Amino acid sequence: MHAFESDALRLSVAPMMDWTDVHCRQFHRILAPGARLYTEMVHANAVIHGDRARLLAATPEQAPLALQLGGSDPALLAQASAIAAEHGFDEINLNCGCPSDRVQAGRFGACLMREPTLVADCVAAMVAASPVPVTVKCRLGVDDDDDYGAFAAFVDGVVAAGASMVVVHARNAWLQGLSPKENRDIPPLRYDWAWRLKRERPALPVVVNGGIATLEAAHEQLGQVDGVMLGRAAYHDPYLLHRLDAALWGRVEQPREALLRALRPWIEARLAEGVALKHVVRHVLGLFHGQPGGRRFRQILSEGAHRPGADWAVVEQALEATAVPA
Repeated sequence: MHAFESDALRLSVAPMMDWTDVHCRQFHRILAPGARLYTEMVHANAVIHGDRARLLAATPEQAPLALQLGGSDPALLAQASAIAAEHGFDEINLNCGCPSDRVQAGRFGACLMREPTLVADCVAAMVAASPVPVTVKCRLGVDDDDDYGAFAAFVDGVVAAGASMVVVHARNAWLQGLSPKENRDIPPLRYDWAWRLKRERPALPVVVNGGIATLEAAHEQLGQVDGVMLGRAAYHDPYLLHRLDAALWGRVEQPREALLRALRPWIEARLAEGVALKHVVRHVLGLFHGQPGGRRFRQILSEGAHRPGADWAVVEQALEATAVPA
């Protein structure tokens, strides 16, 4: 088992399908220099047989960066883990929390919580193949599971197999009857299970995910566990991520417009490669969430970025909408 430094896990951004791509992560790294970032989930087969330049895209400045893998075949996960380590990822995380129908059909994600022995075998194979830490992201259980002992036993199994840390999305996943979106909101949060897990296993690094959307909520969690993982809150209100990073590492908060302008070199480099502006700036639309001009900022940026030949000037035009008259 690899040991994490004491502050390495304090803040992270959750792996989010269709959102935490390479452009999103570049922006999040500007917002939060101390945060641990995660890729979107990538299936082990895709890593082995797919377009690695796209699926495993990363830059040195995005470190520390974890690749989240999906799958349930120990041999394939081991092979994908070895490839991931060669591509410079700092952590490999096994998804045991996604409840989507497509994921269930492939026998991975949250349904794996019902197969703890298989998950332990997967983790052991990944650990044997990877020189970087292997971790697990899980739920408390699936459907109407209400047995802390079963949850704790699942965690103990993956740790015994070599997992270096667990990320606990502190609610159950319903495999039938709820959409993935509803699964993020409807099952009740039970942070007490994650807190108890940490109390009873003080040496085990535990990170909590789910429903953390304010500085106060994050600080409450950090009084009980090793780290907080922001999900939709970091995406829909990116400045919250920046404020939390600044608070945790004693940095001065930067103005929103300065943070966005720091992304300009990345944007212009991608435009020069032929990437459309819309693919990058869709990740910054929430930067002025709740601020004067925020709605107009989103409108100008989302509409302007879709026009052929759109460039940085669209971003400056959107920023102008946020200027408050003296």
